[in-house]
Amino acid sequence: MSTLEIKDLHVSVILDDETTKPILKGVNLTINSGEIHAIMGPNGSGKSTLASTIAGHPKYQVDSGQILLDGEDITEMSVDERARAGLFLAMQYPVEIPGVTMSNFLRSAKTAVDGKAPSLRTWTKDVKEAMKNLEIDPAFIARNVNEGFSGGEKKRHEILQLELLKPKFGILDETDSGLDVDALKIVSEGVNRAHDENNMGVMLITHYTRILRYIKPQFVHVFVDGKMVDQGGPELADRLEEEGYVAYVGKK
Repeated sequence: MSTLEIKDLHVSVILDDETTKPILKGVNLTINSGEIHAIMGPNGSGKSTLASTIAGHPKYQVDSGQILLDGEDITEMSVDERARAGLFLAMQYPVEIPGVTMSNFLRSAKTAVDGKAPSLRTWTKDVKEAMKNLEIDPAFIARNVNEGFSGGEKKRHEILQLELLKPKFGILDETDSGLDVDALKIVSEGVNRAHDENNMGVMLITHYTRILRYIKPQFVHVFVDGKMVDQGGPELADRLEEEGYVAYVGKK
């Protein structure tokens, strides 16, 4: 079993003028293999900052605290080192990569994460099967990464990577944003497959409970002003749907 542990994490964002602004103010969270944790909170509460910091985004500076993966502090690791260690971030706004085909990108990523190139025969079969499950047009494999893709197509390709790279922990940053009902269901089914087949731990960041109809968390955390202010089971998400975050705003 693997464990992702966040201990008293304080993080600042590095602004354009190179000054810093505190965002995370003492976050504590433990996720074990096979667990699904939903992180919910209002806009600007720091949820995406938490996801980007775990993944190693250089825009965010860890002021104090630790991020431990299986007991090893990863705060000084590069982005690619964290990926090889077993972390995956599905981005809220996936970027286009002109000149790099999906085929080359996926195979290069798999090779980098595993430390060896995948067997061509099994790899081709795995890619085709994963694309079929996510209802991705086979022609997309020859297109440049996310170039000219719709929002829903980009999100499905994020989950395609998740399924093929088989990380220990998947961090999903508002994967449900911009998805219609059909695309939401397809994306959610992909996350559930990755979770079930690889005993993957999941951190699911969202504003809304609609994705939780398809991806069932055991733990729900309320995130406000850079820290966790409440936690519970799925019933907490139902309460948030009815009451919103008004009870937590301004809570210290």
